[in-house]
Amino acid sequence: MRSRQGSFITVGNVRTHFHEAGSGPPVILLHGSGPGVSAWENWSGVFERLADSYRVIAPDMAGFGLTEILDGQPLDMKLWFAQLTGLLDALDTGPAVLVGNSFGGGLSLATTFRDPARVRGLVLMGTPFGRFEQTAALHQGTEYTPSLENMRGVLAKFPHDPSIITADMVQARYEMSLRHPDNAALRALMPERPTDGQPVIVRGAPLERLAEIRQPTLILHGREDIVIPMEVAVNAARHMPDSELHLFGRCGHWVQLERPDAFVLLTRDFLARRMPEAAVA
Repeated sequence: MRSRQGSFITVGNVRTHFHEAGSGPPVILLHGSGPGVSAWENWSGVFERLADSYRVIAPDMAGFGLTEILDGQPLDMKLWFAQLTGLLDALDTGPAVLVGNSFGGGLSLATTFRDPARVRGLVLMGTPFGRFEQTAALHQGTEYTPSLENMRGVLAKFPHDPSIITADMVQARYEMSLRHPDNAALRALMPERPTDGQPVIVRGAPLERLAEIRQPTLILHGREDIVIPMEVAVNAARHMPDSELHLFGRCGHWVQLERPDAFVLLTRDFLARRMPEAAVA
């Protein structure tokens, strides 16, 4: 991931932009949904380190990054599932480990429910599970309008230590947000606000279905995450029979950006222990 510009492939009605490197067992990195997000912005700090041992693929999902929808199809989980599975078929990956950040974690779970044979294992960070009240930080993203100042304000909510947010990061995400000024993808993920003043309830992966997941699953979450509260991950782990949970102190919503060394170490260790067929010596 030496450049923000990767490759393009058209599958169905989506011209997907993606990054690919490495060889070995396939590991798919799925980004989150904040304004101006892309595979590059979420994964550039860990991509090459994972590609030392795995075939790593990081796509921009429809409505994000440089990916284009060719026929105006509505943004929803049905489209994202079709885009992801079509991409994996076109690249002939076979069963893969899905690594999802926030929205990417939700997409990883949706894919596992719909087509479990495709999924070898899961690594989930800051993922919405179950039902929980929408946080102010999560709502703020839906209200974003493109400007450098607004982007800086939105990004400040994601990490525990906002000093990791650089001027280059703000500029890059602001410029990417100009490609999607209506923020349609994030809005499509969020429920409408009740007119009676009641709190907005986010509906993540249903807790009652988590026990269906037989794939080994590593759940990573920041203790200080104010976007998706830590308790969401703790509760989910109780419902998943083959899961491991790691909580990071002094860490917010961006585990892979805030704790990149630990993220790579834990992911490699998890794959080696729980899926030895996916490990590389």
